[in-house]
Amino acid sequence: MAGITDMNQQNLVRTSLWSRQIKELLLDELLAMKFVRMIQDFPDGYTLNIPSIGEAETADFNENQAVKYNQFDTGNFQFSFDQYKYTANAISEKFKRDSYYSSDVIAAFVPRQHRALMEAVETRIFAVANSGQTASNPNTINTADHRWVAHGTSQAMVLQDFAKADFALRKANVPMTNLVAVVDPSVAYTLATQANMVNLITPQMQWGEVARDGIISGFKFKFNIFGFDVYVSNYLPGSISETISTVAVTNGVANYFFSATPGDTCPWIGGFRQMPTVYSEFNKDLQQTEYLTIAEYGFKLYRPENMVTVLTSTAVVPA
Repeated sequence: MAGITDMNQQNLVRTSLWSRQIKELLLDELLAMKFVRMIQDFPDGYTLNIPSIGEAETADFNENQAVKYNQFDTGNFQFSFDQYKYTANAISEKFKRDSYYSSDVIAAFVPRQHRALMEAVETRIFAVANSGQTASNPNTINTADHRWVAHGTSQAMVLQDFAKADFALRKANVPMTNLVAVVDPSVAYTLATQANMVNLITPQMQWGEVARDGIISGFKFKFNIFGFDVYVSNYLPGSISETISTVAVTNGVANYFFSATPGDTCPWIGGFRQMPTVYSEFNKDLQQTEYLTIAEYGFKLYRPENMVTVLTSTAVVPA
């Protein structure tokens, strides 16, 4: 007579097991908020006006002629809270009773909802920088372009673009401190494999470390390029097709160069009318607990002179 085997005792074998651990999502770093001048003086209303005063003028003095008194040029910058976003989830009482993972699901609601809203904030900050400039136009300030298609082959970014961004910011009188470049991962690939970049690193005895450990630590380059701290982001505006100064890019991405010097120099301005706020309640009619996180905010390009956009092609990474 045969003993107990898998073949004759299938009812006693668990053929499918469920882990106690739930697989978590891999989340990237959100960094745009650190480059925004956050405003607080907003007691009510939804539009803030910030006046500006232009430069004084000089003139030649001539004897026996009256001095001409000039007025300052003035301007008005308007900022509004134009984003009112929420994320909501519900869990039924029956699911709570029946599911082995119900406590894990409930615990994930608030942090996942907050993360979703902050990803929307990150996307919005980078989007308004792109929309704050004129598309298919070099956006010239003080004779220097502030928007162009990358100078490399197949619209890939090269070191010349970093040098040109430095030039544009200097011509706009931007403080040349805390310089930042935020680039797409495809640009990080281009720079990591660029021949002249390798040649620059090699004499400094860093190439061995880069070849071993990579050019990026977390989401930031391990060294500066032309004084720019280089960050990598997955939230930059994409699917851009433009022609600037006869150079075209299709399905491109916007990469940003600016000074992150704190205070009035920051390229972005923004604020929260309502910080992400969590509400929860039990719906007796639907027999479910509902969780809602909601926020009201706005962001805008505040200093176009402190923003350089370089459009690159994402097709530079081989398939």
